[in-house]
Amino acid sequence: MRIKTSVYNFQFVLVCLSSFLFSASFNMLLPELPSYLSSLGGAEYKGLIIALFTLTAGISRPFSGKLTDKIGRIPVMAVGSMVCFVCGFLYPLLTSVSGFLFLRLLHGFSTGFKPTATSAYVADLVPQQKWGEAMGIHGLCFSIGMAIGPAIGSTITLFYSINMLFYCSSVFALLSILILYNMKETLLQKQSFTWAHVKINRSELINKQVISVLILSVLTYISYGALVTIIPDWSSHLGLHNKGIFFMVFTISSLIIRFLAGKVSDKYGRTPVLKIALVLLSMAFVVIALAQSAFMLLVGAVVYGMATGMFSPAISAYTIDLSDADKRGKSIATMYIGLEVGIGLGALLAGWYYQDVMLRVKYIFYAAALVNVMALVYLMWYLNSKKSI
Repeated sequence: MRIKTSVYNFQFVLVCLSSFLFSASFNMLLPELPSYLSSLGGAEYKGLIIALFTLTAGISRPFSGKLTDKIGRIPVMAVGSMVCFVCGFLYPLLTSVSGFLFLRLLHGFSTGFKPTATSAYVADLVPQQKWGEAMGIHGLCFSIGMAIGPAIGSTITLFYSINMLFYCSSVFALLSILILYNMKETLLQKQSFTWAHVKINRSELINKQVISVLILSVLTYISYGALVTIIPDWSSHLGLHNKGIFFMVFTISSLIIRFLAGKVSDKYGRTPVLKIALVLLSMAFVVIALAQSAFMLLVGAVVYGMATGMFSPAISAYTIDLSDADKRGKSIATMYIGLEVGIGLGALLAGWYYQDVMLRVKYIFYAAALVNVMALVYLMWYLNSKKSI
């Protein structure tokens, strides 16, 4: 239920701040985990760093979607942040390859819970005609965490240690939890938790109203899974020793366009924005594949950031547009299931093919560009099929 018609109220500021801290918490680890896993003797398992994380995130989505619609948005957000808090302290203790991979599985539950409930909370706060704008602003705050997190993470590791990085990740997660205590629940007809709420029937796994979003998300985020798996090594190869710089540049680029893209999608529709974003995504991966210098790599990062800054708020608002109000959490969970499946597949396939052979990197990114072209073709086919009905 909406509690105000204005996008810019105190509750909205709090949820954006919590998302920023949560995003920074787990994203600050990304640029350092591949080399950390290699130091443990698990270089051949780099593809699992993201794949395992997204596996449990995807598995948990139906549960988090149902819980979001039943017991409330805030408790589900708190669970997601709490997982990040705990995992940060466990990484320094479980220093075997198997222990690390287990923690990546556990850590994935965090993004399986918090973003699902957060998106539903944002949709509750604002009127429908401002969903795109609100998702853009909230996504901007999440993306700032994505930008700052990796840069901070690499800096902490360079000047202190990887263990200090893990502890700092926990601190950020704790702060995101504390903010939640000052937020008002927006689900008015909430229920007390029972174990029946974690029993998922087949019909509750996904919302068929947004099956097109599910397919589009899978195709689009395959390329992101490949990117986060390979780009730390590719950055070092091209002379960027701070592995977080690429993430920072593409995220800052997305910030510049995200707010505008959300407003454009509110005015002109979600699908025109999605089409342009997919074209830019394909172009970005071609530029990244062809890069022979740090400068060209960062040009690719800028284009990639513009594309994601357009795509993310538009696909989130499109998901809510297609959904009934009482299935909002389930619909958002369905979108995120597609996201996690795509990221996991991309990371797994890229890691399996890469095997620390630098000459293979450009072919991985060419394939990522092709998959985004496939997503564009699917979107155009889907829209044409709707018109013919």
